[in-house]
Amino acid sequence: MAYLKNIEQDRVMKLADEVTVVPGQIVSRTLAQNDAVSITLFAFSKGEEISTHTSEGDAMVLVLEGTAELTVGGVKHSCGAGESIVMPAGVPHAVYGKEDFKMMLTVVFASTQE
Repeated sequence: MAYLKNIEQDRVMKLADEVTVVPGQIVSRTLAQNDAVSITLFAFSKGEEISTHTSEGDAMVLVLEGTAELTVGGVKHSCGAGESIVMPAGVPHAVYGKEDFKMMLTVVFASTQE
């Protein structure tokens, strides 16, 4: 049984190649989604954004290509390829494409056992 979906297994890959930038759009590919974790690849066209919102889990962005502007708790951060930032649960955050960019978003939700 595979727990990850929409991605080949048993092969070396560049995650950035698994999602494609489309002009004027945000493209996403969900790799895992359950009560504990969500893993999604995103490709943002320059100027596209996800407006300010909150999450019930801690959200970690890993920029795969390009540069993103991430606003966390009202503070703007520039993240380039290979850089990460954690957006804590309940803290307002937004994502903006300063240029075409790709990222992996991992959201970890509180365990129902806590």
